[in-house]
Amino acid sequence: MNHKEPIDKVYRVLIPLTLVQYGERMKKSTYSAPSVQKAFKILHAIADSSSGVGVSELAKQLKIGKSTVHGITNSLEELGVLVRDPVDKRYNLGYTLIEIGRKNYGRIEWREVARTPMERLMEKVGETIFLGIMNGDHITILDVVESHNEMKITSPPGTRLPLLAGATGKVFLSQLDEKKVREIIQKVGLMKFTSKSVTDPKAFLKEVSEAKERGYAIDDEEYLLGVRAIAVPIRLSPLPPAAIWAVGFTSSLNDQKVETVILEIQKTGREIGRALEGRLK
Repeated sequence: MNHKEPIDKVYRVLIPLTLVQYGERMKKSTYSAPSVQKAFKILHAIADSSSGVGVSELAKQLKIGKSTVHGITNSLEELGVLVRDPVDKRYNLGYTLIEIGRKNYGRIEWREVARTPMERLMEKVGETIFLGIMNGDHITILDVVESHNEMKITSPPGTRLPLLAGATGKVFLSQLDEKKVREIIQKVGLMKFTSKSVTDPKAFLKEVSEAKERGYAIDDEEYLLGVRAIAVPIRLSPLPPAAIWAVGFTSSLNDQKVETVILEIQKTGREIGRALEGRLK
C-alpha cells in the first residue's frame, strides 16, 4: 500500500467528535483560546489533504505565521496526533487522533479486534506477541500478550521502536512501494543494533522484497542479541501499515519451532485483517 494513498474514508470520520464539539463551544464562549482554534484549523486542513501538508503550505493556506504553524505541528507530532513523513516532511493525521475518534464512534478498535486472536496465538507458540502500527518514522506498539515463560521479551503498549529494526521493519516496508522504501532507507538510515544487523541498503531491500513475497519476515538477532522475532503484515487499506510479531529468546524460539510459528502467526494476521475489514464496512 502506498502510504500516501487517500485515507479520507477513515480519517474524515474519525476526527474526534468530542474535540470538534469542544471547539464549537469555544466559538460561542466569551473566552477564546487562539492556539486551540489554530490547531483545529491545521487538523482540518491536513484531514482535507490526500497526500499530507507541509508547514509552509499550511501557513500560506491558513494565513497563520510559519513559526506558529511549526510550533503547533511539533506539539501535535509529539502527542501522536500528527505524523510527519521522514522523507518529504509533510504531515498526516496520526494514530492517536484515530484512536480517540474510535472511542467515540465505536468503529475500529485494534486491541478489541486483535486481543483474542493474539492470546490464542501466544498459547499456541508460547512466545510474546506484539501488535503495532507504522507511525511516521517509527513503530508504535499497540498491544502486547506476554508469554508465560519465566524469561520473556516484553514492552508496554505505547513504546516506540525504530522503523528499520529487524523483522518488523521488513514487514512494514513490505507494505509500501519500492520508491517509498528506498526514500525511507536513505533518510532514516540502517542502524547497526548488533553484529547481525543488516546495514547494507541493497541487502535490506532484498529482504524487504522477500518479506513481501513470502508474507512474513524473520529477525535472527538483528535487533537484540539472543533474541529472534517473526513478523507478518496486517494489510488493510486505507489504514497505515500494521503488523503482529512473535518475539522470544533463541533458546526458546529455536530452529525447530520457527516453521510452526510462521504458520500460526500468518493465520492470526489474516484473522485480524478480516475482522478489521469487517469493522470498516
